[in-house]
Amino acid sequence: MTANIYLTPEHETLREQVARFLAREVEPYAEQWERDGCVPREVLRKMGEAGFLGLMYSARHGGAEADALTNLVFAEALSQSTYGGFIITVLVHTDMASPHLHHAGNAAQQARYMPGVTAGRTITAVGITEPGAGSDVAGLKTTAKRDGDEWVLNGSKLFITNGVHADLYFVAARTGTARHAISMFIVEKGTPGFTVGRSLEKTGWLSSDTAELVFEDCRIPAANLLGEQDKGFYSVMKNFQTERIALAAMAVGHCTRALELTLDYVRDRRAFGATLFDKQVVRQRLAMLDAKTRAARQYLYHCAWRVTQGHDVVQDVSLLKSLTGELVNEVVQACQQFHGGMGYMRGTAIERLWRDARILAIGGGATEVMLDEAAKRY
Repeated sequence: MTANIYLTPEHETLREQVARFLAREVEPYAEQWERDGCVPREVLRKMGEAGFLGLMYSARHGGAEADALTNLVFAEALSQSTYGGFIITVLVHTDMASPHLHHAGNAAQQARYMPGVTAGRTITAVGITEPGAGSDVAGLKTTAKRDGDEWVLNGSKLFITNGVHADLYFVAARTGTARHAISMFIVEKGTPGFTVGRSLEKTGWLSSDTAELVFEDCRIPAANLLGEQDKGFYSVMKNFQTERIALAAMAVGHCTRALELTLDYVRDRRAFGATLFDKQVVRQRLAMLDAKTRAARQYLYHCAWRVTQGHDVVQDVSLLKSLTGELVNEVVQACQQFHGGMGYMRGTAIERLWRDARILAIGGGATEVMLDEAAKRY
């Protein structure tokens, strides 16, 4: 991996710590997690003990108060694993769900929940997507109506990562008639009227649990409103930037790992009297894919740096998400091709990366939606 002008020795130390954790706690066991369909809770607790789950959060809640670049280093280092289901389980907790509590939660809410989040005792999920509303957040139908000292939620959510095993859910619901009159709510597992409708089977990310959530007259305390009433849409839009940078980091990490695996393979695999690397078409194709990956990585770090400077990054992050979501599919499919029949066999790292990469052009903002978001800002 080439030097990066944005990184410090502390960042490199963090990268090495994550690599050691993966080698010790993840890679030897993750194949079983793929079969089980989830990551054991104990793994999240160990990550919490290592200080990985609250990098950007307050020290009084167990966090490290680090910046967006440090958080990016963590996400990219984590994505050197070839088990995308494990990676997304963690990144949903750290970069997609719990940031809602960090950004919009009041002091009492943060004091109650954040220590468990950073320690890995409380697993989080975010409920935004619905059967009829994905990237079009303003089109969601789940409702929340005030009834005295309670809110009553009705509706359903779909494709919710960590949905089966989470303890704490941050749920978007309509609280008014205006298109953007959406609010965010804290819903604890076990709340009457809230159920996991079904666990969903996916093509990839097999060790990540994904669920449908159902709310039927689900009553929660009025104090569980997260942030301002009717302002949740804007909270979701803000948090999308953190989410999309994390997904871009995952994509770039997968590109890097796929190229490493493939370079090792083509240097060893012989055909027609020579290694595959001796074939000009193979090595030149890999070189071009490496060039694209390096360029995407620099753009990724530039976007994170802009976040640390307080810039408006919506256009850049939209472009980044669309670029990396498409690139990871190009890179991983080419790398799989160079593995031949072995690349199509279950249990191989490249086959797993191939399945896991596909969602990165869809989840967190489909490529077409991201390009349109960027184009609107020209």
